[in-house]
Amino acid sequence: MKPKETLSEFYALHGQEHAKAGQFNVYRREDFTCSRQLNPVYRRDFYKISLIAEGTGVIHYADQSVKVEQPALTFMNPLIPYSWEPGSERQTGYFCIFTDDFVNGSLKNESLSQSALFKAGGNHVFFPDETSLKLVQATFEHMMHEVESGYSHKYELVRNYVQIIMHEAIKMQPSDREYPHANASERISSLFLELLDRQFSIDAPHQTIALKNANEFAAQLNIHTNHLNRALKETTGKTTTRLISERLVREAKSLLQFSHWNVSEIAYCLGFDYSSNFIVFFKRQTGESPNQFRSKIVSIS
Repeated sequence: MKPKETLSEFYALHGQEHAKAGQFNVYRREDFTCSRQLNPVYRRDFYKISLIAEGTGVIHYADQSVKVEQPALTFMNPLIPYSWEPGSERQTGYFCIFTDDFVNGSLKNESLSQSALFKAGGNHVFFPDETSLKLVQATFEHMMHEVESGYSHKYELVRNYVQIIMHEAIKMQPSDREYPHANASERISSLFLELLDRQFSIDAPHQTIALKNANEFAAQLNIHTNHLNRALKETTGKTTTRLISERLVREAKSLLQFSHWNVSEIAYCLGFDYSSNFIVFFKRQTGESPNQFRSKIVSIS
């Protein structure tokens, strides 16, 4: 398995071998050659925000698929394995792609850091109303103009436009999905969830996660395990162990669908000493064995 799709490979796949280099670029979707189906790739090494103005299709993740039959705004980051299956020939809109060099502190402030752009879990597809759609379309046009300009601070301005799009997406999601840090428990929970997500940038079967249980996470955050459990229970309604298990299952499903690694290799990189322990864990969480899940995914596709 090729672990990551690079930016240059993405350009080549879409007939853009000589696309502009740089930390940020923005395009119209109709100007790119679109394959009938983007092959599943476990991860990419860049961020992507897309506005699907016209066109239908299905976005596939490891454990879910989202049907797009109306204008949609999508956020993808290097943590998210996904594929796009177009349902119509006509595909219009915009997308921007950027690297970690573009992502600075202003894009990771406390409010925006909770958005889908910087998370592996949560919502990644949003459906704007007519007013939001017009605003986002205009914002993409502004970004296209600035990228082509000779303005020396254009990337700072473009970051502001990206923030406008991110805020529009935050407004589209239910209010209970927003997490302002009003107290210490919410701050601890945010740090834990960020640390949990960072665990799963696994690109090769010889890699393994460093933190495997509540005690290890608490030590990393320099707090007592009981303190961490109380904070998470207060803010999420779930225990530390439960949150770790859910994230492990999501990653396991991604690896089973998007990689060709065998079950033993997946078990190792997810921190299980024995593949049998992983099989028991996965079946307890999902009701089926890893091989049953993989066979089902293959038969569906």
